[in-house]
Formats: sequence, C-alpha cells, structure tokens
Amino acid sequence: MTSTAPGTARKSPSLATTLADSIARQIAEGAYRTGDRLPSLRELAQLHGYSKNTIVAAFELLVARGLVEPRRGSGFFVREVAVRPAPEEDAGTLGRAMDIVWLMREQLKSRPDVLAVGDGFPPVSWLAEARLDRYHHKVVRTGLGALFRYGNRFGFGPLRDHLVRKLGDVGIGAQARQIVLTHGANEALDLVIRYFVPAGGTVLVDDPGYYPLFGKLKLAGARIVGVPRLADGPDIDALEQILTRERPRLFFTQSVGHNPTGSDLSAAMAYRLLQLAERFNLLVVENDALADFKPTTLPRLSALDQLQRTIYIGSFSKSFSAALRVGYIACNDALASDLADLKALIHVSSSEYCERTVDVILSEGHYQRYLAKLRARLAAATEQALALFDRLDADVWVRPPQSLYLWAAFPDAPDSLALAEALLAQKVMIAPGRVFRVDPEARSPWARFNVGAVLDPRFEAAVRRVLGRRGRG
Repeated sequence: MTSTAPGTARKSPSLATTLADSIARQIAEGAYRTGDRLPSLRELAQLHGYSKNTIVAAFELLVARGLVEPRRGSGFFVREVAVRPAPEEDAGTLGRAMDIVWLMREQLKSRPDVLAVGDGFPPVSWLAEARLDRYHHKVVRTGLGALFRYGNRFGFGPLRDHLVRKLGDVGIGAQARQIVLTHGANEALDLVIRYFVPAGGTVLVDDPGYYPLFGKLKLAGARIVGVPRLADGPDIDALEQILTRERPRLFFTQSVGHNPTGSDLSAAMAYRLLQLAERFNLLVVENDALADFKPTTLPRLSALDQLQRTIYIGSFSKSFSAALRVGYIACNDALASDLADLKALIHVSSSEYCERTVDVILSEGHYQRYLAKLRARLAAATEQALALFDRLDADVWVRPPQSLYLWAAFPDAPDSLALAEALLAQKVMIAPGRVFRVDPEARSPWARFNVGAVLDPRFEAAVRRVLGRRGRG
C-alpha cells in the first residue's frame, strides 16, 4: 500500500475515474455483458448529474482499459475481452477461498451441478418439513394492521416471551426486556461489534472459527487475536496467556456445535473460562446459532453465568429457514436497551412479519415434533458421515454424536486448499481450513464438511478419484 508524506492530502479520484470504475465493476459482475450497449451520454448525465464532458472522459478511460469500444452513430459497447467467467471458472480460482466475501458469495449461489459439501446449512429436504407455507394466513390474522408499520425496537413482544421460555430450556434465566430480536445471528454479531469495538481494538475469537465474524471485525478495523480451539473448547492455558498480554474486552466463541469443528464445550472448560472472564474483566459473546440441533443439557456459558459477563446470541436461520432471518440477543437490561436503540438507528426495526411467523411456529405443537425429527436426522447423518470418513482413511478432529459439521483431514492431502481445487474440478466444493483461520495464509490440512451433504455418493467418488486410492472397504 502506498502512503503519502506527512501533511500531504491524498488526491481524490476524479468524477470521470469514479464513474469509469463503477461501470467497470458492473461489467465485471455481469450487469453488462459482451455486446451490450452502455447507457447514452444523456442517460448517464441525467442519472448521475454529471456533465457531458465528465461522461465522455469516463468512456475514454473504459476504452483505454479495453473494456468497451465505440461504434460510430450507435454508442459504446462492452467488448468480448470483458466477458465474465462462467460460474465454474470463477469458482475455480480456489486461491480466493481465503477471501471471506468470496466464500460467502459461493454459499449464496444456487448451482445444481456442484455438490457443496462445505455448505453451512442443513439439506433443504430436512427443513422443508417445517412447512412454512402453512403459516402465512395465520401470521396475517395475528395483526393485519401492524404488518404495514415498523415494529417495536426490541422486536415482536410475543416472540420475545416465547424466547424467555426457550432460553429457560437451556438454563438461561432472562426476561423479555433482556431480549432484542435481529435479522439473524449475523446482525446480532454486527450490533455487538458496532457497540463495543473501536477501530484498532483487540478482540478474541475462536481459531479456527466463524469466518463471517472475522470479516465483520476486519470491517470494523479491529485487531483480531485467535484463541486455539481444542476438542472440548477454547485452549484455556493459551487464553490466560493472551488475556495477560493483551487485556481485550471481548471474546467471541461458540460453546455448542462449534463452526467449523463441530466440537462442544465441556463443563470443566466452561467453568475455567468464566473464572478467567471474571479475573480479567472479559465479556464473552456466545454464539449459539445451532442450539436447535443440540441437546438442551449441554453446557452453555450464558447458563452458568446468567448473562453477567456473557452475551447470548441465537438464531432460527439454520433450523427453520435462512430466508426468515430471525435471530436474537440476550443480555443484561441496560445493554439490551442500548442495542435496541442502535438497531433502530441502523435498521429502524427488524422484520415483524418474519418474527410473527416464527412466533406462530413456536406456538404450535408441531414445533417440538419437528425439532425431535431434525435432531434424529442429524444424529443418523453424523453416524453415517463418520463411517464414510473412516472408509476414506480420513482424520476427524472430534467425533460428536450429532453435529452439522465435521472437521476432517486426509493424511495424503496436507493442504486442504489444493484438495479443494482438485475436488472442484470434479464439481465438488469443500470449505478449506484456511478460510476459518485468523491467519488465512496458514496452510491447513483440515476442512469443514456438512454431514448431510457428504452422504451424496458424488463426494466419495470424487475423493477416491482425486486421492487415487481405495480407502477401507
């Protein structure tokens, strides 16, 4: 990165350069394709409020870059050299898997020809039994007038009442006023970061850990320090050393169904972690987005601490539908009020329609039966996935009775990024370990695998072809 001399202002790009960069980006992203005619000078002048000379200069820059060509009397057209790569070609550059936004884009694509065994969500067939189509009319009847206005800054009251009972099931005693509804767990994380993390502030995270969190922290200008993750939780000895040296305010962690390793926090580790939190005045943010997939009896830091030094984050995106985007934060009263104000400032409100939908689902007896079936499916898939990895002679980090993710490595594939590239050529996409590391340059043999997706026969066949061996029969 270049730097300017002290006291010297960096020169801002011209309006022509800014416009040229914007059009170039749209071409690269496929908004304009080969042979498409760009808007006319008059159209762009009306759209952006720029002078004709500015737009002519922008077109000249695009021509100089080889992106567009003028055609006398017709305008400017996108050249063939600027054609956007086909999806499989774009995804084939696996070096970009170290880019957090790249992997998020890949997971949002719908590509039936590619088997995404590194996917972060359960198979659609599992979630389809939630039968969201049954609830629209019931949602509308619960409050037709309210559906045309912004909701409460805390979120829909009856759903927060339901969450009081749901939190009680895992041992967390909270009142409705301590709960703030959000657009999924990711908005919840974003609100906490905006509230607590100043630019340059040191923040602790699981390493390996939840990669979208890393992206949010980098966007906030935070200094990220990784706490090594063990099979039964954070490495407490390493955490103590880091706390002594760094004195951070926040530690983001996942106690149950850890993403990406699938590990669960042990009671012994939980007690030791909370002792350190009290000793070093550490606030622990516990992301429990996979709570619906796990037994309520597993240790949660927020249950042991009762939201004194913990903030609890939950979500229905994984267990119902990512399209609903309903999550929540549970914390102390004063902080909940502040976070609700911050949410109102940034987003005005969360979606009351989605919140009412979840409330209707929770109100029906079908919900508990649905969860029981979901957990049974997960346990069966986990058992089958572990047997599959045994047949393929893979190492598995931890062998939980039920987990959406397994963290696995193949002894003859020391770099999972190279393995990912080879598998992608077979139309199988994994999530290589580097993506989940605080240091994305650190070579890793490990990768995250979705237990539902790996059971597709295409995965085993692709691994055998790529690794060139039989494995155990």
